[in-house]
Amino acid sequence: MKNREQSNHNKQKRHQAHGSHHARMVADFRKRFGISLILTLPVLILSPLIQSFFGFRVHFSGDMTVLLGLSSFVYFYGGWPFLKGFMREMKQRQPAMMTLIALAVSVAYFYSAAVVLGVKGKVFFWELVTLVDVMLLGHWIEMRSVMGASRALHELAKLMPSKAHRVKEDGSLEEVPVGQLSPGDVVRIKPGEKIPVDGKVLDGESDVNEAAITGESKPVSKKKDDTVIGGAVNGDGSITVEVTKTGKDSYLSQVIELVKTASESKSRAQGFADKAAFWLTMIAITVGAATLISWLLFGKEFVFALERMVTVMVITCPHALGLAIPLVIAVITAISAKNGLLIRNRSAFESARNLKVIVFDKTGTLTKGEFGVSDIVTFGGWSEEELLKKVAAVEINSEHTIAKGIVKKAKERKLKLPKAENFSAVPGKGAKAGVRDVQIFVGNKGILEIAEVSSADEARKKADEIASQGKTLVFVAAEQKVEGIIALSDIIRDESKEAIKRLKEQNIGVSMITGDNEATAKFVADQLGLDSYFAEVLPDKKSEKIKKLQHEGKKVAMVGDGVNDAPALAQADVGIAIGAGTDVAVETADVVLIENDPRDVVDIIRLSVMNHRKTVQNLAWATGYNVIAIPLAAGVLYQWGIVLAPAIGALIMSLSTIIVAVNARLVRFDG
Repeated sequence: MKNREQSNHNKQKRHQAHGSHHARMVADFRKRFGISLILTLPVLILSPLIQSFFGFRVHFSGDMTVLLGLSSFVYFYGGWPFLKGFMREMKQRQPAMMTLIALAVSVAYFYSAAVVLGVKGKVFFWELVTLVDVMLLGHWIEMRSVMGASRALHELAKLMPSKAHRVKEDGSLEEVPVGQLSPGDVVRIKPGEKIPVDGKVLDGESDVNEAAITGESKPVSKKKDDTVIGGAVNGDGSITVEVTKTGKDSYLSQVIELVKTASESKSRAQGFADKAAFWLTMIAITVGAATLISWLLFGKEFVFALERMVTVMVITCPHALGLAIPLVIAVITAISAKNGLLIRNRSAFESARNLKVIVFDKTGTLTKGEFGVSDIVTFGGWSEEELLKKVAAVEINSEHTIAKGIVKKAKERKLKLPKAENFSAVPGKGAKAGVRDVQIFVGNKGILEIAEVSSADEARKKADEIASQGKTLVFVAAEQKVEGIIALSDIIRDESKEAIKRLKEQNIGVSMITGDNEATAKFVADQLGLDSYFAEVLPDKKSEKIKKLQHEGKKVAMVGDGVNDAPALAQADVGIAIGAGTDVAVETADVVLIENDPRDVVDIIRLSVMNHRKTVQNLAWATGYNVIAIPLAAGVLYQWGIVLAPAIGALIMSLSTIIVAVNARLVRFDG
C-alpha cells in the first residue's frame, strides 16, 4: 500500500511539475522580454542610423563600445532561448525554427561586433535588439496560448479533492488525505462536497453532479449499490461510500491519462507538418543565402544585402507550422473529454469524418438491455390499470426478468398493488395466485390450459400479431377466460431515434447487428428506420459482417458495449465503445463513450470534422503566408520603396504564429 501511495504521489508531482514547467517558461520569456526591451531604448539612442533618421546626435568617447556591450547583453541574455534551441536542433539533426532565429540574430550580432572592432562596414545593432524583442514577445504570447489550450487537462486533475472523511470502526469520522484511502475503506460524503474516490454507495441517497467529468448535464440520482465517480459533486443528501478504486485505477486518473496520451500523440497531419517545417527551414537558409548573393551582385552594399538575408530567414521561421497541429489536437481532445468522449486512437478518430456506415449493436446500445412493458391489451371487463395492478401483485413474488419488468411498470405508474395470496409457480408455464378472492393465472400460452380457458381465439389472433414484432407475451387468465395480454420487449432508447435521424441527415447509412431472432431485429429496425440489420449473429461472427461492409468500399464504424463486441470493434475503421461508465480502459475501442447515449456517436463525427477543418485552416495559414512573405522579405518591392526591416519580419512571423494559436482555441462545441 505504501508503494502504491508513493507511486500515486509521484504521478501527481509529475503532473504538477509539467504544469509548473510551462508556467516557468512563460514567466522566463516575459522577464527576458522586459529586460531586453528596457536595454533596447539606449541601443536605439546610440545607433547612428536612428540618430540620422530622427535628426539628433548623441556622441561621447567609447559610445560604440557601450553600444556593443548593451547589444551583447541583449543577444546573449534575450537570445539565449533561441541559441539553446539551435544547439538542441543541431544535436537532433532536425534544423527548424530555432535554427533560423539563432542564425539570423547571430549573423547580425557578430557582423556588427566586427565593425565596432575595426572591420569596415555599418553596425546592425538596432535591428538586432528589436528582432530579439519581437521574437521574445511572440514566444511569450504563444506560450500563454499553448497553456490555455492544455489547461483543460489541469482542470480535470483539480477536480479531485485532497481530503476525505473516512469512517472509523466506531462510526466516527477522521479527515485523511485522499492518497491514504484504499479499496474497502468507507468514506462519508457530505452535501455539496466533491466525491474523493470511485466507489459504491452503502447508505444514503443524493443527486450527484457529474457534468465536469462525463458531460452529463443533469444531476444523477444515486442510492444504495449505485456507483459514484471521484471528482463528481454531491448534492443535498449525505451518502456513505465504499472505496472501490483509488489512484491510477480511478476513473478520473484514467481519463487524465487518456487525454494526456491523445494530446501528445501525433496525427497523420502532424507528419506532414513536420516534413514541411524541415523543408521550409532548408528553403529559408537557401533563399536567404541567394538573397545575400543576389543583392551583392546587383551592387548593393553588404549591410543592405545582409539585412535582406536576415529578414528572409526570420520571416520564414516554421514556428506557426510547428504549432498548427498540436494546438488543434490539445483543444479537440480536451473538449471531447469534457463531453464524455475519450479518444484512444487519434488516427481512427480523425477518419471518423469519412464514415459511410455506422453499425450499432442492439442490446444495451440502441436498446436499454432490459425488459419493459410495451403493450397492455384487455379482452374482458378489466381496465389496463386493473390488469397491470393484478398481474404485478402476482409477479412481485417472482425473481424472473419478465416479472421484474411488469412490476417496474406498475411502480412507474405509481399503482397501489393488492395483496396476492397462495402464490405458486407453474413450472415452464408461469404462476398463479389469489388476488381479491379471484384466482389469477399469469404466463405463456401454456398457462391457458392450466387456467382451463375454453375459447381464446381473439386473444390468440392478437397474440400472433404482437409476437410478429419479436415481443415476449404474458397471458393473463381468470375464471376460465383470457382477461388480457401484456407484451414486453427490450426497450428502445429515446436517444436512439434522435441519433439515427441525425446520422441519416448527414447521409450516413445506419445498420444494426444482433443475436436476437429475425422478428425482434426487424421490429427494432422498423421502429428506428434503419437502413439494414443483421439478425441471429453470434458475437464471434459480428466482425465478419463488418468485413462484408468494408469490402463494399465503405468506411465503417462499429458501436458496441466493448465486451461481446470486441472483435467487431477491432475490425471496424472506427471502433466505438458505448456506456463504458467508470471502465474507460476498453482496449479494442478507438473512442470510448462514457454515457449510454447513441447521440454521442454524432458528436464524434462532428468533432472529427471540426478537427479536420481547423487543421487545414492552420496548415494553410502557416505555409501559405510564406508565398507572399518570402519575396517581400527578399526585397522584390525595393524599387517601389517597400523594404521590410528584420524586426518587421519577426513581427509578421510572430503574428502568423499567434493567429494559428488563436484559431485553434476558437473551437466552439455544444455537445
